[in-house]
Amino acid sequence: MSTLDEKRHSLAHLLAAAVLELYPDTKPTIGPAVDNGFYYDFEFSAPLKDESLKEIEKRMKKISNSWTTFEKKGVSVDEARETFKNNPYKLELIEEIASKGEPITLYTSGTFTDLCRGGHVEDFKEVSMDAFKLSRIAGAYWRGDEKNTMLTRIYGLAFDTKEDLAAYEQGVIEAEKRDHRKLGEQMDLFHFDEAIGKGLPIWLPKGNIIKEELENWAKETELKWGYQRVTTPIITKENLFYTSGHLPLYADSMYAPLVIEGENYYIKPMNCPFHHKTFAARPKSYRDLPVRFAEYGWCHRYEDSGSLFGLMRVRGMQMNDAHIYVQKENAVEEFVNVIKLHEYYYKILGIENYSMELALRDPKKMDKYHGNEEDWKDAERMTIEAMEKSGVPYTIVHEGAAFYGPKMDFQIHSSIGRAFTASTNQLDLFMGRQFGLEYTDKDGQKKTPAVIHRAPLGTHERFIGFLIEHFGGNFPLWLSPVQVKVLPIGESQEAYAKEITQKLLEENIRVELDISNESLGKKIRNAKTEKIPYMLVLGDKEVSDKTVTLESRDNGNLGALSIEDLISKLKEEIKHKQ
Repeated sequence: MSTLDEKRHSLAHLLAAAVLELYPDTKPTIGPAVDNGFYYDFEFSAPLKDESLKEIEKRMKKISNSWTTFEKKGVSVDEARETFKNNPYKLELIEEIASKGEPITLYTSGTFTDLCRGGHVEDFKEVSMDAFKLSRIAGAYWRGDEKNTMLTRIYGLAFDTKEDLAAYEQGVIEAEKRDHRKLGEQMDLFHFDEAIGKGLPIWLPKGNIIKEELENWAKETELKWGYQRVTTPIITKENLFYTSGHLPLYADSMYAPLVIEGENYYIKPMNCPFHHKTFAARPKSYRDLPVRFAEYGWCHRYEDSGSLFGLMRVRGMQMNDAHIYVQKENAVEEFVNVIKLHEYYYKILGIENYSMELALRDPKKMDKYHGNEEDWKDAERMTIEAMEKSGVPYTIVHEGAAFYGPKMDFQIHSSIGRAFTASTNQLDLFMGRQFGLEYTDKDGQKKTPAVIHRAPLGTHERFIGFLIEHFGGNFPLWLSPVQVKVLPIGESQEAYAKEITQKLLEENIRVELDISNESLGKKIRNAKTEKIPYMLVLGDKEVSDKTVTLESRDNGNLGALSIEDLISKLKEEIKHKQ
């Protein structure tokens, strides 16, 4: 049985065959399988219209009736050149393959032949013609280089069954509804302004409430878990980043330096070097360890404008950052505790689907890493030991490590299944030596601590972007910018409504009063559109009985309550972050 990727790649060939039948002067280039299907890039002689996809899809299904398998043929460089003599894109690929001394293979199905390394179905009957769909057209530069020709990319969705395809399409619709950029605008949470700069979000009052609630929660939690809070500058002399090794290796992700009194200063892209200097500011004994410094410090990183994406990828960010300085022999236990802290946060937020990914060194690019081999191996071994002890599922990839040590990321999945990298965590045996960090051990000897970098809630920007999509904007009561909306039915209940509103404000419950001329039904609909957790409906009966009728965003009408019982219920729900 063929894999789904093999089915998708086979469909990419079928797409190219259909395009050439319908548009014979088209030049096909490459067509790989991707996470949700496949694509193929073409150079058309005239622009392709969206409505053409239906016709191409229909032709694909017609051609598929004559396809049985893929016949492989090894050819010489000259034979390959002759086969594709009118296609400069294929000729470029042929020269590249030849220069590496790799074999050149052609695959044929029906009357269509393509230059390909392989990875197809053995029997084309395995590919369901009901389980794929051409989805969209996009522009794409040849080889991803903007200096090259702009091609037309045709995307297709493909799955094992039509039910899987339908489920994916429904998920896309749900994801569009939950898009944090759309909901953030609709709910007045954040804003980007070109006059300020790309990738630099403004937190509007309601969004700022969510940000501060998360930060307060993190501060309260970290205090209980033994962290101390520090504050460090937003700029520094460049030598600090030469010591850390970020210059020159990280320079492309840093803003250009500022010249102050003849010296270069950099806006900080991360807090690590500052926390190392904070540790070094006072002598330390083994009795002081572990030292856990936490800071929601402002960081700024230069991201290419094409990669910026709402709150998910920005240039200005505040990170739930901390650095732990610990004796090497205790580092595994401390790292396990860091993993447990992640799990605590995720449990409260209702995030049930998560895993870890350990990024090791890319063996083909060993020149990009600092430190000695013994430290690298120790850091890798100890990180894996901690991950094993935690019991959280994990995978290992052989690329993506930081230049000073292996990097462990938490991958979390929203309620609709979309995956996010929530935070990066590292066991670092390099920076302590690099910065000359020391503590006095019980034998009186000076030793270097291991350093753990951790950020369970990532940055405000990315994590809140995730939460908007995870909750679909329906934040739990404790995080909701407006927790209660008071809805008097008419003017005769306004005085009582103002009294109720004031009592809730005095109890630090975030409340708004709606005294518009709209009908009660419209007021309730508006409040639900604003995704407010609770609405208090006030009519003549509620005024006379000194009660409120509680309407829940999630659970409908909950009946009448006294104001005292209401406040008790709300405060209990907020306290336990239900």
